[in-house]
Amino acid sequence: MPYDPQVKPIYTKLFINNEWVNSESGKTFATINPATGEEICQVQEGDKADINKAVKAAKAAFHPNSEWRSYSPMQRRDLLNKLADLLTRDMELLASLEVLDNGKPFPKACGDMMFAAEMLRYNAGWTDKLTGQMLPANGPYLSYTKYEPIGVLGGIAPWNYPLPMIMNKVAPGLATGNVMVIKPAEQTPLTALHFCSLVVEAGVPAGVINVVPGYGPTAGAALSNHMDVDMVIFTGSTEVGRIIQKASGDSNLKKTLLEMG
Repeated sequence: MPYDPQVKPIYTKLFINNEWVNSESGKTFATINPATGEEICQVQEGDKADINKAVKAAKAAFHPNSEWRSYSPMQRRDLLNKLADLLTRDMELLASLEVLDNGKPFPKACGDMMFAAEMLRYNAGWTDKLTGQMLPANGPYLSYTKYEPIGVLGGIAPWNYPLPMIMNKVAPGLATGNVMVIKPAEQTPLTALHFCSLVVEAGVPAGVINVVPGYGPTAGAALSNHMDVDMVIFTGSTEVGRIIQKASGDSNLKKTLLEMG
Protein backbone atom coordinates (compact mmCIF):
# COMPACT_ATOMS: atom_id res chain seq x y z
CA MET A 1 0.00 0.00 0.00
CA PRO A 2 1.58 3.33 -1.06
CA TYR A 3 1.17 6.68 0.61
CA ASP A 4 -2.49 7.68 0.78
CA PRO A 5 -2.84 11.48 0.45
CA GLN A 6 -6.58 11.13 1.10
CA VAL A 7 -6.18 9.38 4.45
CA LYS A 8 -8.65 10.55 7.07
CA PRO A 9 -8.35 10.00 10.83
CA ILE A 10 -11.04 7.74 12.26
CA TYR A 11 -10.18 7.96 15.95
CA THR A 12 -10.35 11.38 17.59
CA LYS A 13 -11.73 10.64 21.06
CA LEU A 14 -9.99 9.84 24.34
CA PHE A 15 -9.21 6.16 24.89
CA ILE A 16 -9.99 5.16 28.47
CA ASN A 17 -10.69 1.64 29.75
CA ASN A 18 -10.81 0.30 26.16
CA GLU A 19 -13.57 2.73 25.25
CA TRP A 20 -13.68 5.84 23.07
CA VAL A 21 -15.06 8.70 25.15
CA ASN A 22 -15.51 12.44 24.92
CA SER A 23 -13.66 14.72 27.28
CA GLU A 24 -15.42 15.60 30.53
CA SER A 25 -15.29 19.29 29.61
CA GLY A 26 -16.58 18.75 26.08
CA LYS A 27 -13.59 20.68 24.74
CA THR A 28 -11.77 19.76 21.54
CA PHE A 29 -8.63 21.08 19.90
CA ALA A 30 -7.47 21.22 16.31
CA THR A 31 -4.60 19.12 15.01
CA ILE A 32 -2.90 20.89 12.12
CA ASN A 33 -1.21 19.69 8.94
CA PRO A 34 2.22 21.37 9.26
CA ALA A 35 2.76 21.27 5.49
CA THR A 36 -0.32 23.35 4.71
CA GLY A 37 -1.31 24.96 8.01
CA GLU A 38 -4.80 23.56 7.54
CA GLU A 39 -6.86 21.86 10.20
CA ILE A 40 -6.96 18.07 9.86
CA CYS A 41 -9.67 17.44 12.44
CA GLN A 42 -10.81 18.21 15.96
CA VAL A 43 -9.56 15.92 18.74
CA GLN A 44 -11.10 15.57 22.18
CA GLU A 45 -9.10 17.63 24.69
CA GLY A 46 -8.33 15.81 27.91
CA ASP A 47 -7.56 17.63 31.16
CA LYS A 48 -7.38 16.82 34.87
CA ALA A 49 -10.81 15.18 35.06
CA ASP A 50 -9.99 12.87 32.16
CA ILE A 51 -6.57 12.00 33.55
CA ASN A 52 -8.30 11.09 36.81
CA LYS A 53 -10.63 8.74 34.91
CA ALA A 54 -7.74 7.17 33.02
CA VAL A 55 -5.67 6.64 36.16
CA LYS A 56 -8.67 5.11 37.92
CA ALA A 57 -9.10 2.67 35.03
CA ALA A 58 -5.40 1.83 35.03
CA LYS A 59 -5.36 1.32 38.79
CA ALA A 60 -8.31 -1.07 38.53
CA ALA A 61 -6.51 -2.99 35.78
CA PHE A 62 -3.51 -3.32 38.13
CA HIS A 63 -5.55 -4.73 41.01
CA PRO A 64 -4.05 -8.02 42.29
CA ASN A 65 -7.19 -9.91 41.22
CA SER A 66 -7.46 -8.33 37.77
CA GLU A 67 -7.21 -10.19 34.46
CA TRP A 68 -3.97 -8.38 33.61
CA ARG A 69 -2.22 -9.35 36.85
CA SER A 70 -2.99 -13.01 36.13
CA TYR A 71 -1.09 -12.89 32.83
CA SER A 72 2.08 -14.96 32.75
CA PRO A 73 5.24 -13.52 31.19
CA MET A 74 4.59 -15.73 28.16
CA GLN A 75 1.09 -14.32 27.76
CA ARG A 76 2.49 -10.78 27.89
CA ARG A 77 5.07 -11.82 25.29
CA ASP A 78 2.38 -13.12 22.95
CA LEU A 79 0.28 -9.98 23.42
CA LEU A 80 3.17 -7.66 22.57
CA ASN A 81 3.99 -9.72 19.49
CA LYS A 82 0.36 -9.55 18.39
CA LEU A 83 0.40 -5.77 18.77
CA ALA A 84 3.57 -5.70 16.66
CA ASP A 85 1.88 -7.82 13.98
CA LEU A 86 -1.13 -5.50 13.87
CA LEU A 87 1.05 -2.41 13.77
CA THR A 88 3.00 -3.92 10.87
CA ARG A 89 -0.23 -4.74 9.06
CA ASP A 90 -1.37 -1.10 9.36
CA MET A 91 2.10 0.36 8.75
CA GLU A 92 1.26 2.26 5.56
CA LEU A 93 -1.95 3.65 7.04
CA LEU A 94 -0.17 4.76 10.19
CA ALA A 95 2.67 6.25 8.14
CA SER A 96 0.17 8.16 5.99
CA LEU A 97 -1.42 9.56 9.16
CA GLU A 98 2.04 10.55 10.38
CA VAL A 99 2.78 12.41 7.15
CA LEU A 100 -0.50 14.27 7.56
CA ASP A 101 -0.07 15.07 11.25
CA ASN A 102 3.72 15.41 11.59
CA GLY A 103 4.90 16.42 8.11
CA LYS A 104 7.79 13.97 7.69
CA PRO A 105 8.33 12.22 4.34
CA PHE A 106 6.44 8.97 3.80
CA PRO A 107 9.54 6.69 3.62
CA LYS A 108 10.77 8.14 6.91
CA ALA A 109 7.33 7.68 8.48
CA CYS A 110 7.32 4.03 7.34
CA GLY A 111 10.71 3.59 8.99
CA ASP A 112 9.28 5.01 12.21
CA MET A 113 6.45 2.48 12.15
CA MET A 114 8.87 -0.38 11.57
CA PHE A 115 10.93 0.86 14.52
CA ALA A 116 7.81 1.03 16.70
CA ALA A 117 6.89 -2.56 15.81
CA GLU A 118 10.42 -3.79 16.46
CA MET A 119 10.38 -2.10 19.87
CA LEU A 120 7.32 -4.19 20.76
CA ARG A 121 9.02 -7.37 19.53
CA TYR A 122 12.28 -6.63 21.34
CA ASN A 123 10.56 -6.08 24.66
CA ALA A 124 8.33 -9.12 24.11
CA GLY A 125 11.52 -11.16 24.15
CA TRP A 126 12.42 -9.88 27.62
CA THR A 127 9.19 -10.84 29.37
CA ASP A 128 10.36 -14.28 30.52
CA LYS A 129 14.02 -13.37 31.02
CA LEU A 130 13.78 -10.80 33.83
CA THR A 131 14.21 -13.07 36.83
CA GLY A 132 15.19 -12.78 40.47
CA GLN A 133 17.88 -14.74 42.28
CA MET A 134 18.18 -17.48 44.84
CA LEU A 135 20.42 -16.16 47.62
CA PRO A 136 22.50 -18.03 50.20
CA ALA A 137 20.94 -17.93 53.64
CA ASN A 138 22.49 -18.33 57.09
CA GLY A 139 20.27 -21.07 58.39
CA PRO A 140 17.36 -23.25 57.22
CA TYR A 141 15.74 -20.47 55.19
CA LEU A 142 14.68 -19.92 51.61
CA SER A 143 16.03 -16.57 50.46
CA TYR A 144 15.21 -15.16 47.03
CA THR A 145 14.48 -11.95 45.15
CA LYS A 146 11.62 -11.34 42.75
CA TYR A 147 10.97 -8.49 40.34
CA GLU A 148 7.56 -6.84 40.66
CA PRO A 149 5.89 -4.31 38.32
CA ILE A 150 5.91 -0.69 39.46
CA GLY A 151 2.21 -0.05 38.88
CA VAL A 152 0.57 2.86 37.06
CA LEU A 153 3.00 4.47 34.62
CA GLY A 154 2.40 7.86 33.04
CA GLY A 155 3.96 8.46 29.65
CA ILE A 156 4.41 11.89 28.05
CA ALA A 157 5.62 11.80 24.44
CA PRO A 158 7.01 14.43 22.02
CA TRP A 159 5.89 15.37 18.52
CA ASN A 160 9.01 14.49 16.49
CA TYR A 161 8.72 10.67 16.64
CA PRO A 162 5.13 10.35 17.81
CA LEU A 163 4.48 6.61 17.77
CA PRO A 164 8.05 5.33 18.38
CA MET A 165 8.36 7.55 21.45
CA ILE A 166 5.11 6.11 22.77
CA MET A 167 6.20 2.55 22.04
CA ASN A 168 9.47 3.02 23.94
CA LYS A 169 7.29 3.61 27.00
CA VAL A 170 4.44 1.18 26.35
CA ALA A 171 6.54 -1.80 25.23
CA PRO A 172 8.82 -2.11 28.29
CA GLY A 173 5.98 -1.03 30.56
CA LEU A 174 3.68 -3.83 29.43
CA ALA A 175 6.50 -6.37 29.14
CA THR A 176 7.14 -5.97 32.87
CA GLY A 177 3.46 -6.10 33.84
CA ASN A 178 2.65 -2.41 34.36
CA VAL A 179 -0.34 -0.37 33.22
CA MET A 180 -0.16 2.89 31.26
CA VAL A 181 -1.70 6.33 30.90
CA ILE A 182 -0.22 8.07 27.86
CA LYS A 183 -0.40 11.73 26.89
CA PRO A 184 0.71 12.10 23.26
CA ALA A 185 2.00 15.44 22.05
CA GLU A 186 -0.91 17.75 21.28
CA GLN A 187 0.62 18.44 17.85
CA THR A 188 0.59 14.76 16.81
CA PRO A 189 -2.10 12.65 18.51
CA LEU A 190 -3.45 10.75 15.51
CA THR A 191 -1.17 7.70 15.30
CA ALA A 192 -1.41 7.15 19.06
CA LEU A 193 -5.19 7.07 18.80
CA HIS A 194 -5.15 4.68 15.84
CA PHE A 195 -2.82 2.43 17.83
CA CYS A 196 -5.52 2.23 20.50
CA SER A 197 -7.81 0.52 17.98
CA LEU A 198 -5.10 -2.16 17.68
CA VAL A 199 -5.02 -2.46 21.47
CA VAL A 200 -8.69 -3.47 21.40
CA GLU A 201 -8.18 -5.78 18.41
CA ALA A 202 -5.26 -7.52 20.11
CA GLY A 203 -7.35 -8.23 23.21
CA VAL A 204 -5.39 -6.14 25.71
CA PRO A 205 -7.46 -6.10 28.93
CA ALA A 206 -9.42 -2.93 29.63
CA GLY A 207 -7.55 -0.21 31.50
CA VAL A 208 -4.06 -1.51 30.72
CA ILE A 209 -3.42 1.18 28.07
CA ASN A 210 -5.16 4.55 28.19
CA VAL A 211 -4.45 7.51 25.89
CA VAL A 212 -5.50 11.06 26.78
CA PRO A 213 -4.60 13.77 24.25
CA GLY A 214 -4.33 17.23 25.74
CA TYR A 215 -1.98 20.05 26.65
CA GLY A 216 1.03 19.94 28.96
CA PRO A 217 -0.13 22.52 31.54
CA THR A 218 -3.44 20.67 31.99
CA ALA A 219 -3.31 16.96 31.08
CA GLY A 220 0.47 16.64 31.46
CA ALA A 221 0.49 18.44 34.81
CA ALA A 222 -2.39 16.33 36.11
CA LEU A 223 -0.53 13.16 35.19
CA SER A 224 2.74 14.34 36.76
CA ASN A 225 1.06 15.40 40.00
CA HIS A 226 -1.34 12.47 40.35
CA MET A 227 -1.02 10.65 43.67
CA ASP A 228 -1.92 7.28 42.12
CA VAL A 229 0.66 7.45 39.33
CA ASP A 230 3.74 5.51 40.41
CA MET A 231 6.15 6.66 37.69
CA VAL A 232 6.30 9.22 34.89
CA ILE A 233 8.32 8.53 31.74
CA PHE A 234 8.97 11.64 29.69
CA THR A 235 10.70 12.53 26.44
CA GLY A 236 11.02 16.22 25.66
CA SER A 237 12.63 19.46 26.75
CA THR A 238 14.82 20.00 29.80
CA GLU A 239 12.47 22.80 30.87
CA VAL A 240 9.46 20.48 31.07
CA GLY A 241 11.56 17.70 32.59
CA ARG A 242 12.37 20.00 35.51
CA ILE A 243 8.65 20.68 35.98
CA ILE A 244 7.90 16.96 36.05
CA GLN A 245 10.71 16.29 38.52
CA LYS A 246 9.34 19.00 40.81
CA ALA A 247 5.81 17.60 40.47
CA SER A 248 7.14 14.25 41.66
CA GLY A 249 8.59 15.84 44.78
CA ASP A 250 5.44 17.87 45.42
CA SER A 251 3.15 14.85 45.13
CA ASN A 252 3.98 11.24 46.01
CA LEU A 253 7.71 11.15 45.19
CA LYS A 254 6.88 9.06 42.14
CA LYS A 255 9.72 7.63 40.10
CA THR A 256 10.73 9.58 37.00
CA LEU A 257 12.57 8.61 33.85
CA LEU A 258 13.45 11.75 31.89
CA GLU A 259 14.89 11.78 28.37
CA MET A 260 15.58 15.46 27.80
CA GLY A 261 17.36 17.45 25.16
